[in-house]
Amino acid sequence: MTQSLPERRCDHEQEFTGGGAPPVVVIGAGPYGLSVAAHLRAAGVKVRIFGDVLGSWRHAMATGMFLKSTPDATDLSAPEPGGRLADFRRAHGEPELTELTPIPCDVFVRYGLWFQKRYVGEVEPGRATAVERAPSGPHFTVRLDDGQQLTAAAVVVATGLNGLAHIPVELRNLAPQGPGADARVSHTSHHTDLSPYASRRVAVIGGGQSALESAALLHEAGADVQVLVRESHVLWGQKPALSRPWTERLSKPASPLGTGWILAAVCATPGGVRRLPAAARMLLFRKALGPSGGWWLRDRVEDVVPIRTSCRVTAAEADDSGVHLSVSGHQGPETLTTDHVLAATGYRLDLDALTFLSPSLRNSVVRVPGSQAPHLSAAFESSTPGLYFTGSLAAPMFGPMMRFVAGTEYAATRIARHASRSATHSAAPA
Repeated sequence: MTQSLPERRCDHEQEFTGGGAPPVVVIGAGPYGLSVAAHLRAAGVKVRIFGDVLGSWRHAMATGMFLKSTPDATDLSAPEPGGRLADFRRAHGEPELTELTPIPCDVFVRYGLWFQKRYVGEVEPGRATAVERAPSGPHFTVRLDDGQQLTAAAVVVATGLNGLAHIPVELRNLAPQGPGADARVSHTSHHTDLSPYASRRVAVIGGGQSALESAALLHEAGADVQVLVRESHVLWGQKPALSRPWTERLSKPASPLGTGWILAAVCATPGGVRRLPAAARMLLFRKALGPSGGWWLRDRVEDVVPIRTSCRVTAAEADDSGVHLSVSGHQGPETLTTDHVLAATGYRLDLDALTFLSPSLRNSVVRVPGSQAPHLSAAFESSTPGLYFTGSLAAPMFGPMMRFVAGTEYAATRIARHASRSATHSAAPA
């Protein structure tokens, strides 16, 4: 018989410490935003969180996709026991997921909505359009798309990868050239449904999970799809073993991101990664966890979907007959013709892409050398006091854990602890 968790209601109107101090504003309601808000509210800090709950998982991933992470690496950070994915499954009478069970995106979305109601309370749908320093005092002014304006004691940017999708320059002239124009190129994050490409020719650019899973879905929807990969071969994850001999556990310790001493070290000590020299951090950021496909996806792609390796797109042109890609590969230069190009080409961490931060505020933030990501303190605070960044934007400082849900525990506890001290001692401006 399934044992249900006791109901817990997070009351947005609860009494807060801090007197008349303005709230901490969290921008973004993905795993990091929800986790930070949950810890702040548990600490009695007045907090307002804005965004679309798990919007990227609901609107930037195609129907039928699965998470690459294992269940143990997919828990949001709750301020008390009972908020793990396994707890959600148990509360709803659903079987426990194992490492051999890929997690459907819709399961993760339902879990996130349950977590929000249980630990966060109200998430306001307004979108921040402008954040800047208040005219006087240490606070911030936040303006929303509905015209509302509020003062914040601190601001936590937890917008994930929204607005950071990268399309290579070689493909950008395929974008719409005016209202109503047909886009010949799109990014994987632009789609929730790939079925409209049935019976069409589609070239998928990239060799990671997003490219390979999109290719599988396109093929299964009836598209004529091929994958163009820069690397000499496609990497696939290994099917996990539910039990491993002690010798293997010792030589290749497990971590939320995979097995091996390097991954185990960077997952166990994100703060240690932060103390590495900047050049070493950036090398780790660029090289750790390169493009690969989930082990459970391999049978749907390998020997099913044509994959061209060592293939680099050098130019692209479009006319009435299709998109013509100039590519270089094993057989020298050639031209491939398709109807649409789907770019699974990742994201660029660029602080200047966060246009809701005022230019003066963005310019005040010190960047990581060799990157456009913010330099952060041990508490995820930028060089501008009271302005915090978490999630992928923190990965160049704290390592690859911040690119995954598994990093929410480390980030949320530290941001909430530091921001709550500031908010508690912050008086409302006159």
